[in-house]
Amino acid sequence: MPGWHALTKHYEEQGQLKVVGVIQEQHSDRARLFMQWKEMGWPLLVDSLNLLGVSGAPITLFLDEAGVIKAINPKRGALSEFLGADPVGGAAPIWSGASRTALLAPVINDELATADQQFLWGGLDGVTRAISGYQKVLLENPNHAEAQFRLGVAYRRRFDGERREANDFSLAVTHWGNALELNPNQYIWRRRIQQYGPRLSKPYSFYDWVHTARLDLREQGVEPIRLSVEPGGAEFAHPSAGFEVRDVSVENPDPQGRIFRDSENLIQIDSVAVPSRLRAGEAVRIHLRMTPDEKKKVHWNNEVEDLKLWTEGVADWQIQSRFHRYSVPEQAVTVEARTVEFELQAPEGTPPGIFTLRGYALYYICEDVGGQCLYRRQDFEVPIDVVN
Repeated sequence: MPGWHALTKHYEEQGQLKVVGVIQEQHSDRARLFMQWKEMGWPLLVDSLNLLGVSGAPITLFLDEAGVIKAINPKRGALSEFLGADPVGGAAPIWSGASRTALLAPVINDELATADQQFLWGGLDGVTRAISGYQKVLLENPNHAEAQFRLGVAYRRRFDGERREANDFSLAVTHWGNALELNPNQYIWRRRIQQYGPRLSKPYSFYDWVHTARLDLREQGVEPIRLSVEPGGAEFAHPSAGFEVRDVSVENPDPQGRIFRDSENLIQIDSVAVPSRLRAGEAVRIHLRMTPDEKKKVHWNNEVEDLKLWTEGVADWQIQSRFHRYSVPEQAVTVEARTVEFELQAPEGTPPGIFTLRGYALYYICEDVGGQCLYRRQDFEVPIDVVN
């Protein structure tokens, strides 16, 4: 985008050209931040559901005043020729059968269209109705790849909102994986999984530019666009050529299991494995999200030690680190969800089946305002699906 922006900016200012962008982002405000940083002022349309049916990005189209597509993915040198062309009597439109298939979404049924409309225009209630609609499509046809992907998008949208349910993120990853298995050539769907996945399968860091963008904007006296959902660890992580192991000498902080358990689940621990299925020799990234119970007004006590997390023995699997620490905020009391991420790699020759990763978290919490403060341990299990 920055290259095309630099090339077209002069023509836009002269009124010779109008640029419109379409993004496949799950979180559109991140694209808005990027455009603010790069001073791109043209309209930006959002296609999180991939309604256009594109299988790769970027795609550049030249359209004339009559709405005729004159070029698809042209070279940059073709811009001046396009601007000088006769909009009606010029070259014939470039619209082959292959390009038409690549640019237009497949024919959809009424149930899918209704679910799409609920997701796009129905607000918070619409997202849940869209989930039901996509589920209905998949009951009739489990191999409907587009419905699988869009159901994953809807689950992730709900996960990012106030009506989040415990398994929403995990279900999103599962359905994105289902969609990709049905259509392994879909670049957009593959990138959605890689965004949250292990470093071994990453093509690049998805959001390493965010910190730089904010610094640059503030140095210019501009307040950066606020993001509704901050990128997490996996979204900042850079690719790795080999699996990295660290902190091999750290000791188990509660080896005899003497710390009292959080039997009331004052903190809820949700786990997500990305990807949802892996093969022998592949890596997986684990996301553990720890959330205080709002109904019981539970909050973190930050006046003592950091949250600690330990994973038990993992046989001959490689694990990035068995011990993790979440640094507490400066405020004495907070109620935020806390996420810890780490990676594992299945050894070559791992048989198919469910591998269960076990571990525990140690944390300080308090019940209600002025209530009792506790130091508790909560054990967790993460099932990891190994396939052929």
